[in-house]
Amino acid sequence: MGLDLRICPSCGDRADRPVVAGSVVTCGKCGHEWPFRKLPLFALTGPSGAGKSTMGPLLAERFAGDVVVLEQDILWLSGLRDDVAAFRSAWLRMAAVLHQNGRPVVLCGTVAPPEFEPLPERAFFSHIHYLALVGSPESLRARLRARPAWREWDEPRIEEMLEFNDWLQKSASELGVDLFDTTDVPVAATADHVEKWIRARLP
Repeated sequence: MGLDLRICPSCGDRADRPVVAGSVVTCGKCGHEWPFRKLPLFALTGPSGAGKSTMGPLLAERFAGDVVVLEQDILWLSGLRDDVAAFRSAWLRMAAVLHQNGRPVVLCGTVAPPEFEPLPERAFFSHIHYLALVGSPESLRARLRARPAWREWDEPRIEEMLEFNDWLQKSASELGVDLFDTTDVPVAATADHVEKWIRARLP
């Protein structure tokens, strides 16, 4: 069994669109079949400023040994910034590799189901659970304006994020995304909610 599920461990061919049935991958070139661990992925999403990055370290401490918590922005590098679909695919591949170690991944970052669900790598997961942290426009605007200058949160970019926040709240039911409004909720209480939400969905 290979860790990179797109690469056949028999002939070495790399599939652009993996052939997956259940928890078995079939090489489209040589027909070799191999099993893999098909676990759920947890996407902690939402607009910037709603608390995702704050949750990361808290969840890593609470779930030590049970899940792997990752921050999406660590792969927001020059080569992948130019191709958002490749960026999303890289994250799904990374999560699938980590799942082969037996621990589900919690990915903290701004993403929506339409950006993950159509990708070929989606087949490597039993389910992708989405929980969006959202907030009032006033609270998000204040938090983003207070960020360090190197983050480059100018007014047009803030307004764009507020539009995403509004869209998420209006579309959540249709998209299958759970919501949690962090506007007036203490950090510890938010962490309690997210932890409970994840644990209820662990295999």
